[in-house]
Amino acid sequence: MNPLRSIPLVLAITITSVALALPAARAADVQDKALADAVSGSWRTPANVQRDAWRKPVDALAFWGLKPGMAILELSPGGGWWTEILAPYARLTKGSYAATAADLNNPDLSQAARDARAQFEKRFSDQSVYGPITYVNFGPKSQGLGAPNSVDFVLNGRNFHNWMANGMLDKVMAESFAVLKSGGVLAIEEHRNAPGTTQDPKAPSGYVTEAFVIAAAEKAGFKLAARSDLYANPKDDRDHPFGVWTLPPVRRTAPQGQPANPNFDSAPYDAVGESDRMALRFVKP
Repeated sequence: MNPLRSIPLVLAITITSVALALPAARAADVQDKALADAVSGSWRTPANVQRDAWRKPVDALAFWGLKPGMAILELSPGGGWWTEILAPYARLTKGSYAATAADLNNPDLSQAARDARAQFEKRFSDQSVYGPITYVNFGPKSQGLGAPNSVDFVLNGRNFHNWMANGMLDKVMAESFAVLKSGGVLAIEEHRNAPGTTQDPKAPSGYVTEAFVIAAAEKAGFKLAARSDLYANPKDDRDHPFGVWTLPPVRRTAPQGQPANPNFDSAPYDAVGESDRMALRFVKP
């Protein structure tokens, strides 16, 4: 006997509709729980967790469109702030995580760079937490970021200015476009220069205008899908003696390459907090 036969038609339709909606709701719950579990994981370093108020990982990744099961590529992961979240998330949702690393095929690569890559790989070697991580050779002489059309989500966390400084920007944008699938996302977080500023192509202050970033991405073939002010910081006037690195978390007290100045007063810059930053989402048509 069909149990719905004894229920009024309108109520039966409602029950059926709710039942049909459950799989999608459950998928969203799984995504939210996996991301919450990755962000709250005990493996995250305390210093990185303290920055969550500024870097807003859940809000940012939701804005950029991260989904369960995606093939993720992080460009220049630095100290691994995003790695601590994205690699476990990929493991939890049966996706994959890859990161660029020093180009071991480059004969000119310094021993320091080789050692730094080895240390990074060792730090994230526990597959029960991070899953299997793929490392992609990356540098001025590297060729591509992986198989064409193989990645769903490419993240660039505050590296745009570095690529501008070393002349790699067009190369990185073109290779990001090539490795992404059609409909794939390029997520960009970057220190934001004041609108209308004439942008120095080397970005010595670390700040870049949104217009410059958008133009560079569109030149490579990307389409701007959305922008967000979730990283806006109106206290940041960008007038700092050592560029954006005067602010937390770097808190530079002397020009780069010089010894720290113990007499420099960092208090006014600590009060600013982390930089005003853009959050942009691009897609590959």
